[in-house]
Amino acid sequence: MKGEMIAIIDYGAGNLRSVANAIAKLGYQPRVTNNPGDVLSAAAVILPGVGAAADTMRNLAESGMSEVIRQLISEERPLFAICMGMQVMLQGSEEGGWHECLGVIPGIVKRLSSEVKIPHMGWNQVKQRIAHPIFDAIPDEANFYFVHSYYADPDDTSVVAGTTDYGVSMCSVMIKGNLVATQFHPEKSGEYGLRMYSNFLQMALKGRFGRC
Repeated sequence: MKGEMIAIIDYGAGNLRSVANAIAKLGYQPRVTNNPGDVLSAAAVILPGVGAAADTMRNLAESGMSEVIRQLISEERPLFAICMGMQVMLQGSEEGGWHECLGVIPGIVKRLSSEVKIPHMGWNQVKQRIAHPIFDAIPDEANFYFVHSYYADPDDTSVVAGTTDYGVSMCSVMIKGNLVATQFHPEKSGEYGLRMYSNFLQMALKGRFGRC
């Protein structure tokens, strides 16, 4: 199964190389690519994310990846989105005004409370809200690494698979069909972060998603 292609979308995200290194550490050979054909033919796709919403959306549009990502989701293909990659799944972001996002999940991206230090940077707990194979061998309230100033606020609470407290109780893991998205960075989160990537890839490559 490790011979099937895992595509990491290259649209200029800053955490691209660390994501690729994490997947390689699990024994896979990911393909970092900006080619829509590669992405659409992959068995599993990872969308990294670091930066601002406006820049991310512009880069995704210019690379042709906006429509590719929408197609992946509409076809229920395995997709793992990270940090800003998670936020752009929603309808829009309040970051720097208002910016339209991919709109595949109803809801908006809001700024964290001014009552806490911004950005939210460092380790924090993720409370598991549903039973799902993405959490296999990961204890409830395990710590993951966060770096962000905004958070996803989906309208449909059924997509909220994990929450984290930081000024507000925010969605830190979002799952809808074959889309898994995290506000934290699994590639910076040690053993449990690697385990989450491993769980996702096993689900994707062994066809387990439809039976979750």
